[in-house]
Amino acid sequence: MQQATATPNYGRRILWLGVGIVVAIVLYTIGWFWLADRLEREASAALDALGDRGIEARCENPKARGYPFRLGLFCDSVQFDQPSEQVSVSAGAFRSTGQIYNPSKLVAELDGPAQVSLPGAGPVALDWAVLRASTRLAQPLPERVSLQGKALKVAPAGGDPVVSAETFEAHMRPNDADLDVAVRFAGLTVAPEVVKGRKVPTLSGEADVSVTDGVQLLDDGVHGLRGKAGRVRDMTLTIGEAGSLKVTGPISVDDDGLIDADLEVSIREPKALARALAEAFPEVRREIEQGSAGLSFLGKNPKLPLKIVKSSATLGFIPLGRIPPLD
Repeated sequence: MQQATATPNYGRRILWLGVGIVVAIVLYTIGWFWLADRLEREASAALDALGDRGIEARCENPKARGYPFRLGLFCDSVQFDQPSEQVSVSAGAFRSTGQIYNPSKLVAELDGPAQVSLPGAGPVALDWAVLRASTRLAQPLPERVSLQGKALKVAPAGGDPVVSAETFEAHMRPNDADLDVAVRFAGLTVAPEVVKGRKVPTLSGEADVSVTDGVQLLDDGVHGLRGKAGRVRDMTLTIGEAGSLKVTGPISVDDDGLIDADLEVSIREPKALARALAEAFPEVRREIEQGSAGLSFLGKNPKLPLKIVKSSATLGFIPLGRIPPLD
């Protein structure tokens, strides 16, 4: 006699699968809110620790947000005051976030406007359309740190903007024992009152610099440039629409603050560059035009050696003078 084959109970399996999913969601939710509470408590403890060092830092209405797949700290406004250094900064809302599945990558945004006060300078107002920072955490230092901004404006307190830039970005990363730093900006304009009534053309530029033993420098704290060295891989300044200057080469500062460097200066479109400089410095227009005429014999995009020995600078065979010792 043939035995009957048992029929699988698919309904029960589906029921247990649903129960498992619900339990997983509940446990995940409990874990997320536990992490959120811990983040808020650690942020409060970090601010209190700064207060013990004489630094007042405030995060107005701190809240952990981002459920279900993100977690970050949000503040309605932020403030930082260090009376001993005469430094004060206040700004709008702050938002930070990291992915639960990739917690090493963090992104933060800060809303303007901001009020900044620094030693030896009056209060300054800063504003922007976007100001975003990001980092990829690692040990002992982050793999990289980046800052990006759009529509930046700088103004004296209660005044009109005197410096503005369409875009700005800065990046930093360890490279073995050295530190790579890159900066780029575009559409930088400066009001005439900042430069004694001069009409400065729109500026754009970029820099790519390697700081020798920069990782150790970060650990010890930056206390000045003396005893530091590095290499300028690319430092380009575009003045106006066409002309630009590019500098590359090694540079160092000795313990007395004197500079030594063996640089190469590349000039693109020297005639266009001369026109822009002559407009900005009309009192030396003749000298600028004479220099441009001399460069024309070296080709369309001439290159000249810039040597600095104990802060005495020479461009080609032309002495440029002496650079004051650096701090």
